[in-house]
Amino acid sequence: MYVSSLDRPWLETPFTLQGFRLQSEDDIHRLQEYCQYVYVDASKSQQDAAIIRRKMRNRARRSNEELFKNRTLKKYTDACSWDEEYPGALRAVMTLSKGIEVIYDKMAASLVLDMVTVKQCIEPMVESMVRHTGPCIWLVRLKQEDRYTYQHPLGAAIWAVALGRQLGLPKTDLRTLAIGGLLFDIGKLGVDPELLQTTRQLSDAEFQQVRNHVKLGVEMIQGSTLMNTDVIDMITYHHERHDGSGYPKGLRGDDIPVFARIAAIVDCYDAITSHRGYASAIAPSTAIKMLYEWKDIDFQGELVEEFIQAVGVYPAGTLVELSNREVGVVMAAYRESRLRPRLLVLLDADKKPLDQPRTLDLKHVTKAPDGSPLEIRSSLEPGAHDIDMARIPI
Repeated sequence: MYVSSLDRPWLETPFTLQGFRLQSEDDIHRLQEYCQYVYVDASKSQQDAAIIRRKMRNRARRSNEELFKNRTLKKYTDACSWDEEYPGALRAVMTLSKGIEVIYDKMAASLVLDMVTVKQCIEPMVESMVRHTGPCIWLVRLKQEDRYTYQHPLGAAIWAVALGRQLGLPKTDLRTLAIGGLLFDIGKLGVDPELLQTTRQLSDAEFQQVRNHVKLGVEMIQGSTLMNTDVIDMITYHHERHDGSGYPKGLRGDDIPVFARIAAIVDCYDAITSHRGYASAIAPSTAIKMLYEWKDIDFQGELVEEFIQAVGVYPAGTLVELSNREVGVVMAAYRESRLRPRLLVLLDADKKPLDQPRTLDLKHVTKAPDGSPLEIRSSLEPGAHDIDMARIPI
């Protein structure tokens, strides 16, 4: 059953998205706690039978402490403001980006994994995201379309740390997630680049070559000094799926190592929100909705929900049109005000570029100059109105 509206504002409830499917009795009980009645969209309530069969229904949600029984979790709080952290985050992301080029180029040339550079380049990013996740997340969305080989490990590392911080994992685990995100696709260096970028349909043999990047990645790190089993799990199992439909082993549910479950989510999210040779990027807000639909099918539900909490309903990098017809890009989301993020306004109401983009914090600015309510009208697809994210001033 698809719940389309509540009897009260969504922001007064703990529900992650505006509109969701009831998937268990726990969902019904949560609704009863906050609402006297809800509105149901009958057309959206008809799920495909094949999807229903794949759903792992009526499973009680587990706490983060249950998922990470051998860890002491902590609650992170922002140690500074977004603006205060931004200069350090910019340096950290530049260090990480340059480090990835060195690591991948050296690996491609000599099959030597430079673990010294790996550890050095992730450390400033981890420290920055411990203080405040917002600026690094904003910077990773400003991607260049022709550099996916280098941009994907950059994004995956940052998304993995964002999710790890949301889960309350200790800093040592955040470093592990950063390294795993940086390396889990390293095996693609051994795959024919034409197969990775082609727009044509791959043959079964070619598709198997692409899948073989997992095995190649494991082989590449075997001769290195990398001994972290959680990182090795991320490389080995990041294409496994919660319902057992993934590869290489078809593992299911808890049989998939938990760090690999995290890797699967961030790998998918970064990929579908990036421009690749064979696919255009989709809007980050659309990707969030897709992940939510795939929870308990492809990805563990608890981890998907925590990821959405970490990045927001309108993640940084989402192009949006406002109720006054101006167009901007989301810079940062607020956990307590999910539908009113901080924006960088780029176009005026006539869709003409502003001489100087301006920041607009919808959390604090609720009305347009004419007194009308100011809110997000809709999210836009990447590239709408010829906006090039890579050219947005940083």
